[in-house]
Amino acid sequence: MNTLTQTNFNFPDQVSKYSGKVREVYKFKNDVLVMISTDRLSAFDVVLPKGIPYKGQILNQIACQMLDATSHIVPNWLITSPDPNVSVGQACEPFKVEMVVRGYLSGHAARLYKSGKRKICGVDMPEGLIENDKFNNPIITPTTKAENGSHDEDISREEIILKNIVSEEDYLKLEDYSLKLFEEGSKIAEKQGLILVDTKYEFGRNKNGQIILIDEIHTPDSSRYFYLDSYLDLQKSKLPQKQLSKEFVRQWLISKDFQGKENQTIPEMSNEYINGVSERYIELYEKITGLEFVKEKVNQINKRIETNILNYFNL
Repeated sequence: MNTLTQTNFNFPDQVSKYSGKVREVYKFKNDVLVMISTDRLSAFDVVLPKGIPYKGQILNQIACQMLDATSHIVPNWLITSPDPNVSVGQACEPFKVEMVVRGYLSGHAARLYKSGKRKICGVDMPEGLIENDKFNNPIITPTTKAENGSHDEDISREEIILKNIVSEEDYLKLEDYSLKLFEEGSKIAEKQGLILVDTKYEFGRNKNGQIILIDEIHTPDSSRYFYLDSYLDLQKSKLPQKQLSKEFVRQWLISKDFQGKENQTIPEMSNEYINGVSERYIELYEKITGLEFVKEKVNQINKRIETNILNYFNL
């Protein structure tokens, strides 16, 4: 399968390169970043051994559309997208927290709730909920931003401010931006017959001192969606929600006794399973955007990306 699992470019104006779990970021002169979305798949903070066809293209194109759709609420880092897998934007100093917004008791929060906990990141969760119930109001459950592939860790607003990870003034702005973005993302999702269940936002400060939204937003890697038309009936029947996110990958891994813990072995992913994951990502793209997904040619994907970046910068 022709998948993009790594890049190793050396552009003329390149200053540095950083590889995250899924994205590879090239910094250029004049504080410009080139972010390449690969087909790598991560779950439980572990990069799985095989790429997912078209995943990088899907993530990048959804993120670009969502950044454009929310730029009237919060300024963001994006300048343009010269290739389906590539975003170009302004470099900044990232805040060392990720702002996780939850509208429903799902995923990590639901697993904590089932274990008997009623507090997450210093935020109280009411008694009497079942998995996937809606909170009265969205809650923010921040995490520390992991480095070098380590796990993100839950942290409270009070700890963030006390440890001076983010100043109180800045943190309150991040909270305000995050809730406004979640509200807008929910409206966009509802128009497409979806519910935005939870998501994460990352922010940074650019060279002018302005707080801006960075990275990706409202993609299947950073967000969870339910289908609006079946939500209430499934909740009343206490049945699992049909969802569009990579939670189905996490659940598959859990069923194979893998949660990224020490001494656990990543299960074998057959080509059939990988193609199934790719189809789910395509379904999510089309459902979120309302557009038909057009598969880009991938027979020489690295060369295509390199050429498009060089042409954009006239290098």
